[in-house]
Amino acid sequence: MSVYSSDDQKRALLLEREGIPKGAERLPADLTLEYFDTEEKLLRAIFEVLWDYPFVLTFNGDDFDLRYLTNRALNLGIKKSEIPMEVRRRVCLLKYGVHIDLYKFFFNRSVQIYAFKNRYRDVTLDDVGTAIIGVEKIRLEKTFGELSYSELARYCLRDSEITFKLTSFEDELAMKLILVLARISSMPMEDVSRQGVSRWIRNFMQREHRKRNMLIPNAEDILAKKGKTATTAIIKGKKYKGAIVVDPVPGVHFNVAVMDFPSLYPSIIKVWNLGYQSILCPHPECPENVIPGTPHWVCTRKRALESLLIGSLRDLRVRWYKLKSKDKNLPTELKSWYSITQGALKVILNASYGVFGAASFDLYCPPVAEATAAIGRHAITQILNRAERLDIQVLYGDTDSLFLKNPSKEQVEELARWTEHELKMSIDVDKVYRYAVFSSRKKNYLGVLEDGTVDVKGLTGKKKHIPIFIKNAFNKMKERLAQVKNPAEFEKAKKDIANIVRERYRRLKRREWISLSELAFHVVLGEELHRYTKTTPQHVKAAKILKQSGVEIRAGDRISFVKTIRDPHVKPVELATKNEVDVDKYVAYLQSTFDQVLDALGLSFDEIIGLTKLERFLG
Repeated sequence: MSVYSSDDQKRALLLEREGIPKGAERLPADLTLEYFDTEEKLLRAIFEVLWDYPFVLTFNGDDFDLRYLTNRALNLGIKKSEIPMEVRRRVCLLKYGVHIDLYKFFFNRSVQIYAFKNRYRDVTLDDVGTAIIGVEKIRLEKTFGELSYSELARYCLRDSEITFKLTSFEDELAMKLILVLARISSMPMEDVSRQGVSRWIRNFMQREHRKRNMLIPNAEDILAKKGKTATTAIIKGKKYKGAIVVDPVPGVHFNVAVMDFPSLYPSIIKVWNLGYQSILCPHPECPENVIPGTPHWVCTRKRALESLLIGSLRDLRVRWYKLKSKDKNLPTELKSWYSITQGALKVILNASYGVFGAASFDLYCPPVAEATAAIGRHAITQILNRAERLDIQVLYGDTDSLFLKNPSKEQVEELARWTEHELKMSIDVDKVYRYAVFSSRKKNYLGVLEDGTVDVKGLTGKKKHIPIFIKNAFNKMKERLAQVKNPAEFEKAKKDIANIVRERYRRLKRREWISLSELAFHVVLGEELHRYTKTTPQHVKAAKILKQSGVEIRAGDRISFVKTIRDPHVKPVELATKNEVDVDKYVAYLQSTFDQVLDALGLSFDEIIGLTKLERFLG
């Protein structure tokens, strides 16, 4: 076991065993090694730490670390009263301090997307640590039983170091974020760090009901009274019609301004007075206040609680905390606090619309969610019409954003003024691309900012699980596109991109990769192997092959595999050979990765790799 703490303690607690060498690993100078001749003494030493600290951080401590320690202690005869943990069905709490399981916090999709901007994909200690603080787990080539004391201490301390630094980085950003979310939701930090955003919203909504002596309705009562949705979803599996996505104009476009609504859906809930109380209210005069594109109406007499609360949080974020986070006259520490707070508010606000359309939410009211989406479509449609009257070409639009081609400052200001006056909502320029590349596909584009930063949306090459052999080529293309400053430079860039694709294709056909790890797909095992009964994804097939070869496999393990010629057409990278690789599958993946961009650049994958029209026809 190891301890890495805020009061600069670095300790490795080791059980002495016969035949284990001390080892020659270079360890940190401030690391204290402590040896114990029995497991009971080792456990009691770590329990002293858990009794002593007010906050204890683990990564998956609920399901493994603290649960394991408790069971080992009970097996060794340590009394329950001497164990600092309280093990429950799904969580492990501390009797004295606060236990925060960072695995569950970073697993939260809202935290992952809105607080950490999708910097990590898989929620493993290695992936999260590498993405956020640039520190990796130590790779082991032996089993734990074969490690020397110094190897074991180094490995164990690194895990504790990553866990601690995930909260200490950027002036304790993660801990402050949990604290702010706890304040907004009126929940303990332990609960906030483990539960999803719908629970946070539910809690602060229920708190406000109680403060006002209001009855809290059941979801069944709301559904019975307010009815169901009236529009038909375009996307299969959805309950109602969602946002508008404007067809992109394929090609390369220079000087593209992206205008978006700050917190569009929360703004709609505020401006249109949406809530389970106000939608389809019984007042005789209100049915005239119809939601565009639906048969629903909204109350004109009384403000809905949801509208009041979500609108207030939205105004706090946009008009105070977001502005203050960019105020250069404020001390750095205060600016950081404002930035964290506006980030926490953003996490809640971005989920505040969706919860009303989720059957698991306590105040589930489908017409509210449907009305919010309908007003969003109406707002975008109105702005598109206004942009056309102002002679602004709209290249693309998605939910709350519009991509405008080479608009003048006056046109942008006029569009913003009109939106504020007519729709009672604000729209701002979020960013300006030096140029943007659109394919014919929706939600797939690439944009280059003035500083050379490349934004990639929805393109396969951006995804983290793809083989490094293909990803490196995609990144080379991004770097080359970042160098383009005007249309004249584009033809040379297109030739260079064609060469990048051609070189990667030829190396694949000639099997000229450095090692099989370059071709590996990496996917985390979400469940224990025996739970995969209905379907068997490729990474599960590879994991089963690993298990048959004697490797212990657990949920949360990252499985690395390559695509092979023979059934089951996958093999763990550790067990595969060069000649087993299915090169054609990798060529197809290379093509799908680049096709989205090549299409917009006016290039053809088949022509780049030298296929004739006849060969393409026969193929």
